[in-house]
Amino acid sequence: LETLLILLMPCHNQQMNSVNSGQEHPMKQVRFANSSSSSSSSVPAVLTSSEPSDATAQPVSLDNLGPQLKLLPLNDQIRELQTIIRDKTTSRGDFVFCADRLIRLVVEEGLNQLPYSECTVTTPTGYKYEGVKFERGNCGVSIMRSGEAMEQGLRDCCRSIRIGKILIQSDEETQKAKVYYAKFPPDVYRRKVLLMYPILSTGNTVIEAVRVLIEHGVQPRHIILLSLFSTPHGAKSIIQEFPDITILTTEVHPVAPTHFGQRYFGTD
Repeated sequence: LETLLILLMPCHNQQMNSVNSGQEHPMKQVRFANSSSSSSSSVPAVLTSSEPSDATAQPVSLDNLGPQLKLLPLNDQIRELQTIIRDKTTSRGDFVFCADRLIRLVVEEGLNQLPYSECTVTTPTGYKYEGVKFERGNCGVSIMRSGEAMEQGLRDCCRSIRIGKILIQSDEETQKAKVYYAKFPPDVYRRKVLLMYPILSTGNTVIEAVRVLIEHGVQPRHIILLSLFSTPHGAKSIIQEFPDITILTTEVHPVAPTHFGQRYFGTD
């Protein structure tokens, strides 16, 4: 029998383990997550031994979170990026590199949620091409500080996009989210807002940020929350408070990598 040897190419400066010719390596199946499909409405909660064991065997059901929660199709590339970001042994250089890759994927999918119109352009050969173009009137808003990690990914896709900022911290006495700073484009109420916050743990910070945007005239249905990781509690809290908001993330998991901001900016 012929033996098919599959070589996995190393990336992110990781060392390749020696291949044992006597051991079979089955092909890994690519998995996809779709929040709108009843047959794949749960995402397995896979935890390492260093994370809480009480959620080890508990799948995360997305049935009651509604269509407002959208997941990127889960493939091995995204899964590897998630794994490297969660790994406590990952160097800061590899962490930032993988985080930027994952951010770019989320931003690109977030742009797909924006409205567009059909248009016709003329190619250099004179051919009329029927295409599309995004409608004007979009902006980004980052929740400081970890949300600022996503700004460059948005600018890489939209060079001239305007980006506002919100600073929200927990009050030392009440432990409630409190707004300390907010600056938006003056016509933010007329724009579609890409709200950037990489980690949704409790959802309290995002809820407060959305309230500030609403106070400035932004409608919740015009807000698209871009996130990398979310807990079920965080996503549910936001959707219950604002049913019209759209949440886009790569993973819904009981344990969120709350160290993200410290690792990304090197303050851990």
